[in-house]
Amino acid sequence: MTDVHQRDLSGAPSSPGAWDARSEQCLTTEPPADPAPQRTQRRGPADPVKALMHRHRDLCERAVDPLEIAAGLEAHGITDRTAARYRHKDVFSLAEEMFARIPHDNDTPHTATPPTTSRPHATWLLRTLLPGTTCAATMAALHLTHGQNRLLAATAGTLAVTLSLRAALTRGPLSAQRSGTPGTLIWTCWLLAYAALGDGLLKAAASGGPEALPTTAPDAPWPITTAPLLTLTISCAPAAWLAHHFATRARQKLATSRALEEFAASVRPFLLGTVGLFLAAVAAVAALLPLTAVFSVDEPTPYAQTLTLAALLFLARLLAIHGFTHAPAVILTATATAQATALATLFAARLPHCAFLATPVETLIDTWGPGAIPTLTCGTAALALLIHATRKLPRASAHARTATRW
Repeated sequence: MTDVHQRDLSGAPSSPGAWDARSEQCLTTEPPADPAPQRTQRRGPADPVKALMHRHRDLCERAVDPLEIAAGLEAHGITDRTAARYRHKDVFSLAEEMFARIPHDNDTPHTATPPTTSRPHATWLLRTLLPGTTCAATMAALHLTHGQNRLLAATAGTLAVTLSLRAALTRGPLSAQRSGTPGTLIWTCWLLAYAALGDGLLKAAASGGPEALPTTAPDAPWPITTAPLLTLTISCAPAAWLAHHFATRARQKLATSRALEEFAASVRPFLLGTVGLFLAAVAAVAALLPLTAVFSVDEPTPYAQTLTLAALLFLARLLAIHGFTHAPAVILTATATAQATALATLFAARLPHCAFLATPVETLIDTWGPGAIPTLTCGTAALALLIHATRKLPRASAHARTATRW
């Protein structure tokens, strides 16, 4: 890599990593404009790259390769067009010069790390299989037990599924860089609980109920829908593999790209393909469950509700993996609130002179069935997160360290 700014324009040599006093005066200096013809007495223009390095000194000092500097500059709003002001054609070449100016141990030159293919680890592969396995065992126990034994099986199974999901989501490709807002977990649990209990409760509430506790019998007044939960837990394995594959391929493209626009254009269709493959995997699991007797699933799978909820949770997790947690938290909160509001209106309509409150929800139930509520809410939320993901995940800053965290 050739350092094109190894000396100041005045001709005085400078060390690649020197943070001298004259550079301190350049903290807020923009790249100099073309000098006026009459100004002939100046000592020499300030070095714009050196000034930029001082503005991002922490980024430069902790960087292990030029890609981290390029990603950090992009995160601070520096684009390829901005790089031209620093006499570079793109952010990547600017980052290479900045990295070359950083003092290194023994003054050893940096060689770019070639893109590597990270293979899945058996440990996190096994962890992602645990949620589906424990959920299947729990569903089978619920179908085979009665009375107090069923309650004990449900309690133990819920605890086992929760612990296995925690293991799958805290280590490996599905682990997030930073935790989201505290309410994210609560609203996610609400969405999963609604997938199992919501349709039955909504239908019972519309007819004046519920008059009994939920059961696993399909013809019960308040039935528990177990197929969506089983489908989602089994889909943790393809979700982890696709998240790993997306992060690895994006890291490879980042190492070979020479412009931010080029990188974004190559990652965006790959992101859409990743989401499409995940939905295809979820649909395949949902279609095979009724044919697999070992899971004891003898109920129809609500495909629309399951696919929309799976898309919402996968996109929310994919964004969180790459450090974007605010939008998923807001969207999950809004989705759960909309579902809770739909249920609340049916009960509020029983108050005197409030029957009109239930009209929108009852119209949806009469037209498309109780599954219309989760389908519309989760589908709209998933579409919003998909649009957000196509803006955030094609950024270089979203992939600076993701592939090296496992």
